[in-house]
Amino acid sequence: MEYEMGEGVATLRRELRQLVREHVPPDFLGAFTADPADLEVAQAFCRTLAERGLLCMAWPREFGGRESSPWEQMAVREEMWALHEPRGAQYMGVNWVGPTIMRHGTAEQQARHLPPISRGEVIWCQGFSEPEAGSDLASLRTTARRDGGGWRVTGQKVWTSYATMAQWCFLLARTSKGARRQQGLTVFLVPMSDPAIEVRPIASMIGPHHLNEVFFDELRVTEADVLGTVDEGWSLVQEVLAFERVGIARYARVERLLHEAPTALGDQWEKLPEELRGRWARMLVHARRARLLAYRVVALQASGRIRPDDSAAYRIAVTRLDQESAEVLMDIVAEASLPDEAGRRFRRAVADHRRYSVSATVASGSVEMQRILMARALLAAS
Repeated sequence: MEYEMGEGVATLRRELRQLVREHVPPDFLGAFTADPADLEVAQAFCRTLAERGLLCMAWPREFGGRESSPWEQMAVREEMWALHEPRGAQYMGVNWVGPTIMRHGTAEQQARHLPPISRGEVIWCQGFSEPEAGSDLASLRTTARRDGGGWRVTGQKVWTSYATMAQWCFLLARTSKGARRQQGLTVFLVPMSDPAIEVRPIASMIGPHHLNEVFFDELRVTEADVLGTVDEGWSLVQEVLAFERVGIARYARVERLLHEAPTALGDQWEKLPEELRGRWARMLVHARRARLLAYRVVALQASGRIRPDDSAAYRIAVTRLDQESAEVLMDIVAEASLPDEAGRRFRRAVADHRRYSVSATVASGSVEMQRILMARALLAAS
């Protein structure tokens, strides 16, 4: 299974790698640490990408893009995730907040929100999951009730990544009760600076900024804050999740770490148990499978089709890869002494990958829910 990406993709990858070498410290392990300097590295790097037209390549020119092919945008996505995502949280705005606003937003919303995203100046968070509505998102309880010419939003969100640093929230709330839970939901675009919003960080092993509670206490929103049509937000959410799940190219990081292992271990590589090296080779095959599933979704999106079941298949493959590869890599570094700086850096990168992999089969929709999506699609097609 091969996909034609065009002649410019290889050149683009070389340019991106050179920019990372020039602007990102070699020991950078992501923006979401306790050190504010890491976030500033990511924000500055986003501005560098934006100045070169590399942040939102596939966007239309009128919205700050270059109208590049989806494959070029995929190349950016892979190169960034392979190197601990030096764009920080910008992938959320680039991959799905921006495109959703393009497709469903008013002219005023597009003018307000798209230029800052394309310049790498704004961070978004996602107000979806709740204490009793995670994988079963349609059962959410955050409500927006009519109040004059707008609404008052009251409720709680949880697991909200980047809420402590975000300027805007893509918020899903219930605006009416329908015959089905998926009916009567509406998307609002709300500023996180509003005093009616309170963010409480949740301590976790994956570090600050990733897990937060967000409380909405009579938050005032208006018609101008509604994205799409009132009560029809579920269709937007399905589109968003399809883009989000394929937008996280963690297989690229897995492939890089797996390929680095023999070099990092040097002469010790051949002394590893044969069974362990066999598991390492199997992970390379699984990484390739996840990559091809991602390419399938990109090809469908490029043709104007968005199928949640294809995104679900990719999501299952890449999250299982995350966890299985983390176990293999941890076993590899446990077998070796890595005394030099390159070895210590590799060990830290593997440990970082392991921390993130723990939540992989839950984040962005659990594996069980992805299987349900696939089953429903197969039954509908039969």
